[in-house]
Amino acid sequence: MSHSLETVVYTAHTHVTGGRNGTGRSSDGAVDVALSTPGSNKPGTNPEQLFGIGYSACFIGALGFAAGELKVKLPEGTGVDADVSLGKTANGEYQLAVKLNVNLPGLDEATQKQLVEKAHRTCPYSRMTRGDVDVEIAVA
Repeated sequence: MSHSLETVVYTAHTHVTGGRNGTGRSSDGAVDVALSTPGSNKPGTNPEQLFGIGYSACFIGALGFAAGELKVKLPEGTGVDADVSLGKTANGEYQLAVKLNVNLPGLDEATQKQLVEKAHRTCPYSRMTRGDVDVEIAVA
């Protein structure tokens, strides 16, 4: 099932050389990072860390939209911790799995559940991974 873009809201332009042991930067200069393989103890970040940060930021945005629709104020201190795991499938193919730990301080459990479910349905990262990446969401 294809979900073609009808309207482009924003396009990020990035450039990477050297793969997991190289460098990456955005065209506007806001991001300029050294990359390293997980566990190598070399300086730099890795795609899994960058994906976790991006997914978490996007998910908080989706929580904000959900809060607006439910007429609830998103609490100060709302946060998402992402655990992005790189592993191999039974077929030996590399695959990601994600766990998002959502913190919505001061909201009752029912409201937290509503917000998280609505955000997971609408977040572009959640939509992108649906069906291909195991995503678990827990509310702290």
